[in-house]
Amino acid sequence: MLPTLGIDISKDSFHVELSVKEKLRHRKLANRQEGFAELCVWLAKHKTTQVHACLEATGVYGEDLALYLHQQGHTVSIVNPVQIKAFGQSELLRNKDDRPDAGLIRRFCEKQRPPAWTPPPAHWRELQAMTRHLENLIETRQQQLNRLEGTKTKGVLKSLRKLVAYLDSEIARTEKQIQAHINHHPDLKLQSQLLESIPGIGHRTAAKLLSEIKDINQYKSARQIAAAAGLTPRNNHSGTIRGKTRLSKIGNARVRKALFLPALVAKQYNPIVRAFCQRLARNGKNKMQVIGAAMRKLIHIVFGVLKSGKKFDPNHELLLNP
Repeated sequence: MLPTLGIDISKDSFHVELSVKEKLRHRKLANRQEGFAELCVWLAKHKTTQVHACLEATGVYGEDLALYLHQQGHTVSIVNPVQIKAFGQSELLRNKDDRPDAGLIRRFCEKQRPPAWTPPPAHWRELQAMTRHLENLIETRQQQLNRLEGTKTKGVLKSLRKLVAYLDSEIARTEKQIQAHINHHPDLKLQSQLLESIPGIGHRTAAKLLSEIKDINQYKSARQIAAAAGLTPRNNHSGTIRGKTRLSKIGNARVRKALFLPALVAKQYNPIVRAFCQRLARNGKNKMQVIGAAMRKLIHIVFGVLKSGKKFDPNHELLLNP
């Protein structure tokens, strides 16, 4: 059985805990290529040629490291943070505000032996890079528009308008690149068409979802994909006190962001989502709870459409009861 390596990763650095021959080793390294190479040297120093490495699926920070370790021949598992949190609770850890440390993640890996992660094909990674670049361009454009509203100096106004015009052209160019990339790859094109058949989801959202979800076959149920996106409900109960039920928000924030506006559209024009939201509103749910539920219903429908390979049909049992 392979030695286990727990990885607690952040934007700039990552902590590791290694268990080898019943001894624990710790190290903090930079979250960049130099740090990845240094990790391999450190593992070799401890006479460890292969490990079962485990890290949380917390967005972009761990993707490069996971790919690097996989390419070096190590077994890598990327685990939903909800599972790590539940494991920590089973160990009676009460520090709810801190992220699980490398030791907790390593113990989870050692006891649970989660399945190995396989990186998506290169063309899927390229799609993800382009959709994330587009997202950054749109965010930057909005920042400059906000600056325009508060600026009266003519020279600054002229410069900002040029910058916004340039960003508009880059956004348009990137969107064309994304669409051409999808059309060039039959698997992406087919799945994009399936997603765009869902009322509320357009081509931009379809591209974002495809790039972040990647392989739908890694999920066994609609609830599992909803949990990975942080769209499952989290009850806030303590003794006799019952707080509001909220989204867990532990998972891929980009998927949640991609679904927010489509959920608003789907509330009006998607028959399944509309009926679902109307029922929730009649039961006293507030506006944000209804929107969150609409996002969750949409991701369930996304799962049903991609898993079945069939376009959206409001009468299809798979979509009505995902």
